[in-house]
Amino acid sequence: MYIIVVANGEFQNPERLFPILDDADLIIAADGGANWLMSQGKLPHVLIGDMDSTKPEIMRALEKGLCRLVRHAPDKDETDTELALLEALALGATRITILGALGGRIDHALANILLLTMPQLARVAVAIYDGHSYLFVTRDEAVIRGAAGDVVSLIPLGGDVEGIVTDGLKYPLRNETLLFGPARGVSN
Repeated sequence: MYIIVVANGEFQNPERLFPILDDADLIIAADGGANWLMSQGKLPHVLIGDMDSTKPEIMRALEKGLCRLVRHAPDKDETDTELALLEALALGATRITILGALGGRIDHALANILLLTMPQLARVAVAIYDGHSYLFVTRDEAVIRGAAGDVVSLIPLGGDVEGIVTDGLKYPLRNETLLFGPARGVSN
């Protein structure tokens, strides 16, 4: 099942996001993500969060519609985006794309990127898409297809990554290590 999670970040190149929304089996709005969806004429199937960012008129419309509301207390350990990812897993997601995860507050953007490392997501194809770039975590091996001129960055999270082998990139890696911290793997 392909689920789109819409967070409450920025939406650059929205015309590139519409085909992704149209391909989804289910759309989950993480609280204020519902504001952008509704402004684009898209109804989420599920709205989840503490509802502190959803505009009152949007809440009223969604309460009357075919959207399932999952309310959480404001005092919680998870962000609304994390709750939306957990809900996607509970609904049987095999593939998840997060929209609106970047932009705005840097703490939220960084936290959303790090959500990709959640152990619960290890068996799910999950990515963040901002209308320009896809971000995803590779745990063992990945095949990334692209065209000449595409940019690929390999950035270690959670420690050094050893034994990296790439093929077809401008700067190939042959059983090499990317260190956690330095930016050696950016823009290949």
